[in-house]
Amino acid sequence: MSESVLSVKNIRVKYGNIEALKGVSFEVNKGEIISLIGANGAGKSTTLRTISGLLKPVSGEILFEGKPIHGMKAHEIVRLGLLQSPEGRGIFANLTVLENLEMGAYTRKDSKAEINKDLEYVYSLFPRVKERLKQQAGTLSGGEQQMLAMSRALMGKPKLLLLDEPSLGLAPQIVDTIFNIIRKINKEGTTILLVEQNAHQALNVSHRGYVVETGEIVLTGPGKELLTNSKVREAYLGG
Repeated sequence: MSESVLSVKNIRVKYGNIEALKGVSFEVNKGEIISLIGANGAGKSTTLRTISGLLKPVSGEILFEGKPIHGMKAHEIVRLGLLQSPEGRGIFANLTVLENLEMGAYTRKDSKAEINKDLEYVYSLFPRVKERLKQQAGTLSGGEQQMLAMSRALMGKPKLLLLDEPSLGLAPQIVDTIFNIIRKINKEGTTILLVEQNAHQALNVSHRGYVVETGEIVLTGPGKELLTNSKVREAYLGG
């Protein structure tokens, strides 16, 4: 039986009078890559922000490793090992690349040696990040900023890594690099929940996918099956 890392149960979220999520439910099991795909405004990023504690659901519950987290503050959720690389990267533009990475590890209580070991790990994933350690993060290219955002999240030693639109605005070659690294991170033991408008790339790396439309999940299945689903192909994969 699969071990559930995250269980989202019938969550509803409102922005004022507008209901952004209308009873969303899904599971993420240990070792999986799960993708949420859908059009702009479907509720994908709202779902991640709610899981991260940045938004509070009107109703429903969110369990992380069996523990309710929907009433917790964002920094408390981070300490449990649920970390997010946000849409738009959210790097600290005025800090150096190294300082951004160190900020990613700020909740950790383990040794400096362990933190340095994880720095070397992210350098191995993203050699370009290592090349720019002393550079101000705001001067990096879009692709480099995305690499830094993912590296910073990994420095928190996530049990579950939330990735929000990691390919947004990037050149195709960089997109391929990012998704290859997503696959590699997962194979090395990190469970991933991925929100992505590039449905082809997302479903291609995912064990399972959920299609979100106007705040509701309308379809689910293995990633490879959704890639061949006629409705998904027509709506998200250009026919």
